[in-house]
Amino acid sequence: MSSTHTAAAYTNLTLERKDAVAIVTIARPEKLNALNRAVLGEIDHVFTALAADASVRAIVVTGAGEKSFVAGADIGELSVLDTRGAEEASAYGSAIFRRIERMRAPVIAAVNGFALGGGCELAIACHMRYASEKAKFGLPEVGLGIIPGYGGTQRLPRLVGLGIASELIATGRMVDANEALRIGLVNRVVPAAELMDAVLALAGEIASKAPLAVAAALEAARLGLETDLDTGLRFESTLFGILGSTKDMHDGLSAFVEKRKPTFEGR
Repeated sequence: MSSTHTAAAYTNLTLERKDAVAIVTIARPEKLNALNRAVLGEIDHVFTALAADASVRAIVVTGAGEKSFVAGADIGELSVLDTRGAEEASAYGSAIFRRIERMRAPVIAAVNGFALGGGCELAIACHMRYASEKAKFGLPEVGLGIIPGYGGTQRLPRLVGLGIASELIATGRMVDANEALRIGLVNRVVPAAELMDAVLALAGEIASKAPLAVAAALEAARLGLETDLDTGLRFESTLFGILGSTKDMHDGLSAFVEKRKPTFEGR
């Protein structure tokens, strides 16, 4: 695959392109890729840019090094906050992760190590999660006198159920990759050396599909968890109708009948 590096644009992360797949690597290894304000600002910037790039059909997020995906928020920054500052800090990170969740192109977390606190919240804001067998997940905030502030209390119950989520949040207990797979926190666990190959294979498969249809399907699925069934079904039908006006739909259906490979252009 062709590859274009644009790492120089950022201090705390790198952005790489492999065909239609963008790879975002949080790169602050001396702090186990912990999230401070500067890192969050760069994540915000890169995802805003990727959202505006129609050539991006899938996005991979991972952490630099072998130890950590993202080890959490920067405790030094949090420890000096008052009520107003703490609420603002939570809202800032939460809005960035909400943007990731709402991305048109599917976002896949390649969890290569510790995904704790804000790192776990980043992973569960992504559409899918593949984990190295060395990965560990946890929301340890209650042991620090705080709660998850970047969406963890909202997304984890939606992902694994209220009972399991309540236990993990209230105890701060870490789970390993196999337990994360068992409870539905991750999609797949692979050997560490195979993680990026597996994730890039998944991203490439998704990128080969009709991008407008993929985006619409994920939007419908997300909205369905945020509203009642009747509203979700109406929204699904609306999106189905919108796709009826696209060139991709007509080429995809014609290609099936004609037994040829479709050409999806995103329009």
